[in-house]
Amino acid sequence: MRSAHTKPFGSGGPLVYLLALVAVIVTLGPVVYGALGGFRSNEQLARDPSALPDPWVWSNYSHVVTNADFWRYALNSTVVALITTVVAVFFGVMAAYPLARYQFRMREPLFMVFVLGLLFPAAVAIIPLFILVTRDLHMENSFLGVALPQAAFALPMTVVILRPFLMALPRELEEAALIDGASRIGIFWRLALPLSVPALVTVGVLAFVGSWNAYLLPLLLLQDDMRTLPLGVADYSSEHSADTAGVLAFTTLAMVPALILFLALQRRIVSGLQGAVKG
Repeated sequence: MRSAHTKPFGSGGPLVYLLALVAVIVTLGPVVYGALGGFRSNEQLARDPSALPDPWVWSNYSHVVTNADFWRYALNSTVVALITTVVAVFFGVMAAYPLARYQFRMREPLFMVFVLGLLFPAAVAIIPLFILVTRDLHMENSFLGVALPQAAFALPMTVVILRPFLMALPRELEEAALIDGASRIGIFWRLALPLSVPALVTVGVLAFVGSWNAYLLPLLLLQDDMRTLPLGVADYSSEHSADTAGVLAFTTLAMVPALILFLALQRRIVSGLQGAVKG
């Protein structure tokens, strides 16, 4: 028999579930509407914007899939996102490890520099970044010119998530490795990194998705065949402004890779965040 104090909705009350339902609707509503809109004709959208496809129109998506520009944009976004992710995760874990495992002067103030970095989005420094990349580094219209600044702005989040996870690793394992003759670098590569895979996956996915969705910096630095998928969506929307259904199909397919990556690795992402919170 259920206790009188047991809540019918588990650990949360009806208000919690209501708020969660509202959040899901607000978050997924536009995505679902855009995806379904891609299966409709422009005439259907004009007649009843909120109705379901009737009949279902597959040509909008087939036109996007057979569009060579779409795949060029997608390839550019993939290259930029991979470079951003590798650089952010590599340098992030190298910065987070000594901040987590070593005791040295100014350790906490140095960590606070990364924490404060969370307060400054790339848009705040977009003009100085543009001048630095184009005039000083001469890396305009290149993947590195976009990926390196994006990785730099992904570093604060990477370090903030990785540091508590690395702090939670048992000291006994490190001491045992030192007794066995392992060096500090060997402990980092052979012990800390393998045990930190969930957190590395978490920060990697966040960096990848952030780069995939980036718009402002690629807009200023990339041109012509180097443009990424968000810029391609804007170009397609401008060129086919009268084809609302086609634009919805193009936009939906542009979201698919990042969405699939996030859903496929969601368990590891949650595991990494839980480890960071416990740390």
